[in-house]
Amino acid sequence: MKSRLIGNKSPLVLPACSMMVGIVVGAYVTAPVPLWGLLAAAVILTLLLWRWALAQSVAVMVCFVLLGWLLVDRQQRLLRVDWPEGEVSYEAVVVSEPVEKPKTVAVDILLTESGRRLKCYLHKDGRSCSVRIGDGLRIRSRIRQNSDWRRGTFDYRRYLEIHGFTGSTFVAGWKWQKAEVSLAHVSRLERTRLYFLKLRSRLLERIRVDDEAAYAVVAAMTLGDKSALTQELKEVYAVTGASHVLALSGLHLGIIYGFLSLFVFSRWRSLMQVLLVLSIWAFVFLVGLPTSVVRSALMLSVYALCSLGHRERMSVNTLAFTAIVVLTVNPQSLFDVGFQLSFMAVLAILVVVPLTDRFVSQAYLQSHRCLKWLWGMTAVSVAAQLGVAPLIAYYFWRFSVCFLLTNFIVVPAATLIIMLSLTVMVVPSLAYILIYIVGWQNTILTKMAAIPGASIDGLHPSLLQVAMVYVVIASVCLLADRCYRGR
Repeated sequence: MKSRLIGNKSPLVLPACSMMVGIVVGAYVTAPVPLWGLLAAAVILTLLLWRWALAQSVAVMVCFVLLGWLLVDRQQRLLRVDWPEGEVSYEAVVVSEPVEKPKTVAVDILLTESGRRLKCYLHKDGRSCSVRIGDGLRIRSRIRQNSDWRRGTFDYRRYLEIHGFTGSTFVAGWKWQKAEVSLAHVSRLERTRLYFLKLRSRLLERIRVDDEAAYAVVAAMTLGDKSALTQELKEVYAVTGASHVLALSGLHLGIIYGFLSLFVFSRWRSLMQVLLVLSIWAFVFLVGLPTSVVRSALMLSVYALCSLGHRERMSVNTLAFTAIVVLTVNPQSLFDVGFQLSFMAVLAILVVVPLTDRFVSQAYLQSHRCLKWLWGMTAVSVAAQLGVAPLIAYYFWRFSVCFLLTNFIVVPAATLIIMLSLTVMVVPSLAYILIYIVGWQNTILTKMAAIPGASIDGLHPSLLQVAMVYVVIASVCLLADRCYRGR
């Protein structure tokens, strides 16, 4: 008998895993022959094997391996650009909030002729500090290839390629000026994204408060803008295991979805669900289409669709489908730390939480609502931590000991903060309540971070060790599932 953790209800898991294998292979191995031909031959072979189920299944996995290899190979070719050796003149538009550094102002720019993205560092002065999203720039500078700089497990070139950057440039103060630029050659998707980013910039002004720390947290939690976060504040949230509330993910979209669901009328349920999904995707564009938010929006869209047909709403199969869609659009997302943490957290919740529910009387929990909430919060927090702890130790070299206590504080606080932020955008006079809640959260987390042993630092597991930890976790889950079914 197959395990119910995956079984026949998740047919997309193996194709998704096969696609990931192909992407990893393609990232490090150059194809010796045209991949289009190999993929076409594999598809034809798959169709011819319709009488042999096992052989056809293997052929399908081979197809997805080749597809992943093909997609990442194509993307890498598009991102590797041979820029001229000397200075060139070009027009660009600013597509990110400016970040002030000691000697420069860092912004992301989009070239209006080619649609390529660059990391741009403007010499810091009065003019560069006034640059905003949507400003057109006329620049003359030298464009450099993406740097091969590495630090530990961090690969800067790969980071830039994941986010679509094809180069970087430093611009002296006298070699740029603001100008009206044409976006005629920019894709419709990029123009739509730019429109929503300018809208986000205006909304950030509406929630701006005098308390810089409070504003930084609100901006990150509600609109995905981390430019105001200081290194000290990031460290406090990292030590206490609360960094996930600063990075937009399923938690934030779930809160927004639940808040908007309060206004759904049963009489027009189908229409209201469609409007909810459209609202969620508008928010995804508003925050700049980060991978973790796109993943969450896809899953929420499937959730809303399944709710209309009264089918199972969330499953490992839904997560696998989302992975296939995200990786098809941007195969380099597989190497994004945010993508990995987001998917592993959701996968662990989908697998581990049902196991914990089997060993607790649901009738008893239903009759004790407070205990049910405590048990649910504990189960989800522990499950998510099991999913991401090995990756956090690998990438950030630490493990937060007080993550469970932290979640009991920041998850309810995040719900209030997000709901109040949506309200403050309409009624700015309520901002003082928002400042109080965020300040209270920051104060508590700062005190928790100061406790000796709040975080275990200096961890340096190898990739093999991380893989073995996940094998142990998966084995324990399978054993628990079998023990339950054997009772």
